[in-house]
Amino acid sequence: MCPEHKVHAKLYGCTLIIDEEDDVIVSVVCEDCVASRGGCKHAIAFLFWVHRRSEEPSCTSTECYWKKSKLSRVGSTLKSITTKQLSKSSPLLPANNIVLTKFIEEGRKRKVHDCELLRYQPNYSPSETEALSMHQLMLKYKEKCVDTFLSNVIITTALIEKVKEETIEQSKSNLWFELRYGRITASKAYEVSRCKTADGTLVSLILGGKIPETKHMKRGCA
Repeated sequence: MCPEHKVHAKLYGCTLIIDEEDDVIVSVVCEDCVASRGGCKHAIAFLFWVHRRSEEPSCTSTECYWKKSKLSRVGSTLKSITTKQLSKSSPLLPANNIVLTKFIEEGRKRKVHDCELLRYQPNYSPSETEALSMHQLMLKYKEKCVDTFLSNVIITTALIEKVKEETIEQSKSNLWFELRYGRITASKAYEVSRCKTADGTLVSLILGGKIPETKHMKRGCA
């Protein structure tokens, strides 16, 4: 799998084990991604790619390539040809969410909790600490008024202690990143107090964005 942010970096290796006799997927793992333990999207993307390739016809069922192409007849038997006439197939694949639906149903049956795809489904049941993330709070309290939203959010001292215990490893914890998203942390409090731009870089960083590395920044870090 190609890393989405660094396309020239080393490719991620994914391992898929299938029981062909029972038609069961035993496991699918992304070997190189740092987020593979907490639910990696590369493994899911690879699984869906394999499924799509399995639905393609075999090479023996494809029409013979030695057949003279339509384009070669232009100027002799054909005066002109349109791009639509060049191909019989449709350029776009029809929408089909059967595989996704089956995947979600199977994930619920197996009670999978570490999959990013299942985590953002409407009927996902987060843990007590995961429910404190801004994403889950916004789904739960769909309020237009900020004051009403804040009054609905009640975080007890016991819950704060539980969050502290589960995020003690900070950057090694997925929950730590989840709870930081959309919140003003202590490291950003000073900048926020002096920020006068509603949609600047600081707001983007709080909402999970990253400052793009320019060639000058890379040269300075080298």
